[in-house]
Amino acid sequence: MAFSSIASACVQGLHIEVIHAESDVSNGLPMFHMVGYLSSEVKEAAERVRTAIRNSGFSLPPKKIVVNLSPATVKKKGASYDLPIALSVLEAVGNLPAKALERVLVAGELSLDGKVQEVEGVLPIVLEAKAQGFHTCILPEKNIREGRLVPGIRIIGAETLEQLCRDLNKKEGLGGKISETKAITEFKQIWEPEMLYDVDYSDICGQDMVKRAVEVAVAGGHNLLLVGPPGSGKSMVAKRIPTILPPMQLEESMEVTKIYSVAGMVDREHPLITKRPFRSVHHTVTRAALIGGGVIPNPGEISLAHGGVLFLDELAEFHKPVLEVLRQPLEEHKIRISRNSGCYEYPADFMLIAAMNPCPCGNYPDLNKCNCTKTQIQNYLGHVSQPFLDRMDLCVEASRVEYGELHKSGKEETSAEIRDRVCTARKIQEQRYEGTDIRTNSGIGIRQMEEFCQIGEKEEKLMRRAFTTMNLTARTYHKVLKVARTIADLDGEEQIGCSHLKEALGYRMLDKKYWGR
Repeated sequence: MAFSSIASACVQGLHIEVIHAESDVSNGLPMFHMVGYLSSEVKEAAERVRTAIRNSGFSLPPKKIVVNLSPATVKKKGASYDLPIALSVLEAVGNLPAKALERVLVAGELSLDGKVQEVEGVLPIVLEAKAQGFHTCILPEKNIREGRLVPGIRIIGAETLEQLCRDLNKKEGLGGKISETKAITEFKQIWEPEMLYDVDYSDICGQDMVKRAVEVAVAGGHNLLLVGPPGSGKSMVAKRIPTILPPMQLEESMEVTKIYSVAGMVDREHPLITKRPFRSVHHTVTRAALIGGGVIPNPGEISLAHGGVLFLDELAEFHKPVLEVLRQPLEEHKIRISRNSGCYEYPADFMLIAAMNPCPCGNYPDLNKCNCTKTQIQNYLGHVSQPFLDRMDLCVEASRVEYGELHKSGKEETSAEIRDRVCTARKIQEQRYEGTDIRTNSGIGIRQMEEFCQIGEKEEKLMRRAFTTMNLTARTYHKVLKVARTIADLDGEEQIGCSHLKEALGYRMLDKKYWGR
């Protein structure tokens, strides 16, 4: 036959577009021409494919060969189109049976000797292939484990172009569809949430107030700011937060793995991510690295932290414009990146944990040790704007650890004990928000505040007085109510009481102490 079309896929953010590699062979001057809105690496596929076909033992006729990646309105990037292009050309020139790959989706890069190399974004590609009704996916051998995370669709691994063509030319071809029951059984054997960590909260001496604030923050999915002198344990506390997060559900795990698959960061042997992400970002990070970017954007740190924690250590050392780009994702829990080729959306539902010193030397407000001027302190704290501070649900001070706390008798509370209380509070929230898009108390919208954060007459008087004396904004007022809702859940109380509100208001005191209104 002179024409062939084989399905492949294009990754656009987390959206997958089905692409058809169409090949036409006709009389004319010998040439191999590729069209279809291609990036530079896709244009180079012409040379890779021709060489790989020759080194796999096939010869192309001296004819005019035109390859089109359809639809032409979608920008294509990456090398995952090599294998479908090669198979399409071989089918068009008669080296493969006609319609041998009908309802089969193919992705893979080719090396010059015909070996099939691994590609990125396999999990979302296979999920979309199943949704579109394809019964089989042909993937590089190294991507098989990732592809088999999706039950109910057959995954075939290809090591070389020659071996794949040999199988296709057999009488039985690729065989029938895989049994869905078998696929689901294999998948369940892979899935198991992981809760083993090398660190534990029992390693931390003292800092009971900080531990309590962290527990409240994790229980309700709230953002937390830790302020204190160097060596007070801020980073140590933050790095143990994953140990008290509730275990991932299967749906969450698949969602996070999709992001890491697109970013090319999955483990080929154990592709499914079973631990909540913890992304610690250095203060030299750029805006593009933090929120995502590129001509065709890749996910940034905020998306890689989806479902887990984004930790910003030395917050005041970050460039102010970099911090400001976090304001919108913290409210909407997703990031939209606009380019000429389209608008790309990535999820960004994460807990923001930040730590910083109170001044350049770190000793303020201890005037006996602090040698910073008032202007230096104000400039240092000024790197963190008030709108950014308003998006932090809890602000707590990590005081210097005394010698007696390092050697006091008695065992510190373990991460497992704290996690049990957190999981109990999360279950209460899960039942409360069943049937809604809300997952934790931090996600309560303005319209749901009256329903889920009701307060009595005494509590209302307390909040009215606090609103005036503490000079709260509308945003911080609602943040206080959400935190109080979480504290009540930890206490097993249905109604928000004065004690819960007072504790929540206490987590806003640093706002006034260091930044002032």
